[in-house]
Amino acid sequence: MLPFVLLLLLLSSAAWAQVRPATMTEMGANLPAQKIGPNDLLAVFVYDSPELSRTIRVAADGTIRLPMLQRRIKAEGLLPGALETGIGEALRAEQLIIDPVVTVTIAEYHSRPISVAGAVRNPITFQAVGPLTLLDALTRAGGLSPEAAPEILVSRTQPGPGGEPTSLVQRIPVKGLIDAADPELNLQLSGGEEVRVPEVGKIFVVGSVKKPGAYPIQETSGTTVLQLLALAEGLVPYASEQAFIYRRDPTTGSKHEIPLELKRIMKRKAPDAPLQANDILYVPDNSGRRVTFGIIEKLAGFGASTASGVLIWRR
Repeated sequence: MLPFVLLLLLLSSAAWAQVRPATMTEMGANLPAQKIGPNDLLAVFVYDSPELSRTIRVAADGTIRLPMLQRRIKAEGLLPGALETGIGEALRAEQLIIDPVVTVTIAEYHSRPISVAGAVRNPITFQAVGPLTLLDALTRAGGLSPEAAPEILVSRTQPGPGGEPTSLVQRIPVKGLIDAADPELNLQLSGGEEVRVPEVGKIFVVGSVKKPGAYPIQETSGTTVLQLLALAEGLVPYASEQAFIYRRDPTTGSKHEIPLELKRIMKRKAPDAPLQANDILYVPDNSGRRVTFGIIEKLAGFGASTASGVLIWRR
């Protein structure tokens, strides 16, 4: 008789397990409580009401709707605890439950994207869950790449004077953030930010030099012709006494050729010439033959240096 009773108890327990309401752990992950936004996935549990307990996606207008409730419930901008109160009031107001016990947890955040792009090892977009800093975001992107510029741009949207959203861009120096570990530069991120790491400007040298390729522009004083030739380890023996800077206008795209008396510059009899980002310094050989601007751009890999195979030298 006893084994039969135990069998009945086991069968009863199994049947109850099939019909009992899902617990919050089963309905979704309980993420850190933050203000709810559109497209977030919520796990709503109403005690002793399995027909009302479910996961719900917040609509684009920031509201949710539960079964049998006639009106939608505002969720955007509320913490889970405040939404619990709102759902309970709605259930009482429509006389569905006299004394509801409601629990709301966050299953998935989709309203707090942070994007990290540019000169990082692994560009990424992820959701901000819990406390997060700028360094945390850069770590998720695998850190800065060797081509990273000395400044990081952090864009975020905030309400303007008239309540309209305005974009605010902060410039964060890399040395202060990483080398000096200045805590004021390690911004707190809450979602909605765009972190962009620009690539450092490059200048190109092709022709009769020992190490042709691309070189980063110096951070503070810029780079001149003599400095670029020093980085390229000088001229080869058959180099011409004249050189040329090829420059594109960033606005119109028009091409400019700037002749240089290279021999006079190297002997300090003519002023050194400053270079700009994406300039190409071309040093022909002493045969008198020159190649066209289009070929020089291809040699330098202008605009796509790594794709064309041009070497990028770093100090």
